[in-house]
Amino acid sequence: MVMGQPEVLWVLQLLFTVYSCKGLYPGSEEGWQVYSTASDPDGRCVCTVVAPARNLCKRDPRSRQLRLLTEQVQNVSQSMEVVDLRTSRDLQYVRDSEPLLRGVDGRLHTYVANPRTLTAKGLQELKGQMSQLRPLLSVVEQYRLDLQTLATLRLELLNLSIMLTAIQEEIGAYDYEELQQRVLLLETRLHSCMNKLGCGRLTAVSGPITVRASGSRFGSWMTDAMIPSSDSRVWSMDGYYKGRRVLEYRTMGDFTKGQNFVQHLLPHPWAGTGHVVYNGSLYYNKHQSNILVQYHFRSRSVLLQRSLSGAGYNNTFPYSWGGSSDIDLMADETGLWAVYTTIPNAGNIMVSRLDPRSLDVLQSWDTGFPKRSAGEAFMICGTLYVTNSHLAGAKVHFAYHTNSSTYEYTDIPFHNQYSHISMMDYNPRERALYTWNNGHQVLYNVTLFHVIRSDG
Repeated sequence: MVMGQPEVLWVLQLLFTVYSCKGLYPGSEEGWQVYSTASDPDGRCVCTVVAPARNLCKRDPRSRQLRLLTEQVQNVSQSMEVVDLRTSRDLQYVRDSEPLLRGVDGRLHTYVANPRTLTAKGLQELKGQMSQLRPLLSVVEQYRLDLQTLATLRLELLNLSIMLTAIQEEIGAYDYEELQQRVLLLETRLHSCMNKLGCGRLTAVSGPITVRASGSRFGSWMTDAMIPSSDSRVWSMDGYYKGRRVLEYRTMGDFTKGQNFVQHLLPHPWAGTGHVVYNGSLYYNKHQSNILVQYHFRSRSVLLQRSLSGAGYNNTFPYSWGGSSDIDLMADETGLWAVYTTIPNAGNIMVSRLDPRSLDVLQSWDTGFPKRSAGEAFMICGTLYVTNSHLAGAKVHFAYHTNSSTYEYTDIPFHNQYSHISMMDYNPRERALYTWNNGHQVLYNVTLFHVIRSDG
């Protein structure tokens, strides 16, 4: 640090990662750890600080066991659903084949009892009926394989029960109610501190955290990007084509369990997955149009509709995965945004800042990046980040800074665990990326690089 200067620039790299609770209890450490301090050539004090992610604290090593248990239960449940659907389908096929099977059986009994009744024509008809019954062999074989699968699932469920019992016996010795209250208090203080940091530049994305496996391959889920942190509602919208059903869960825990929700039936269907909840309202793209709709959850009514002038729609300029993802609405620390493109823009991504009260376009930027080459996109601190694919191996490939109207190519990898992302949005309140990945709802924490100007 250079002494005698009236101001010093502090450069902090904040790593919002899943973090052990060891450093979260009162004392010398409360979740923050300064790993290094040094002066750069310009005399600035450079510090690297690690901060835990909000609501994602590891209480002790048993939390890993519990996460593994959750994942295993989800896998078993999905396997059971697959077997159930297949056996239901095959059983229906057997039922439909039963009259034909009985007919063949009756003919055979007749021919065995009186061989003289068997004629060339009767034999030909019998052969035809037998050929119709031949698929039953593969159905029976599938039943045999399903029995083996069910035996494996039963064994896995038994192992899960044993593990759960052991964890329950260990947990019984601890007062987790008190610990939970202390963690929540410290997380609130941490969140307040994080809000004072201002904006930063994305430098890394954490590993994926699977919250739930539900719905179809495509969809979106989110929390409000603006409301107070005391409101922890979660919204889920399954599918990308002509959907109208929005599920509102009371808390993230309820969403994870699929319980305690209410349903909103939108008066106008949506297109794509680029929806956002902002200050108590859902903003979305109306089906087969470039009209933006503001739906207010509390009044259950549409407050506003406005056309996004010139914006392509109905798979004219979607992301690489398609799905009518022409218009992507999102929010960050600086407000409400629309990402889209137009024919005069030659298919390059346009970014427009919107007035949430009128949906007027306040300012627009042409990024020069072709939208069909983008997997997904999200805004952080006024910067648009674009991924190069929606499939496995994707990375954050491009960044456009609206504050300076400049762009850069980036190389920020992240693990696309389920290989098909159809929604990726940043929530400034949680400082996390929400994604819908092949029927899984997944969170990513982010690493932001901050430059903070302070006195003295």
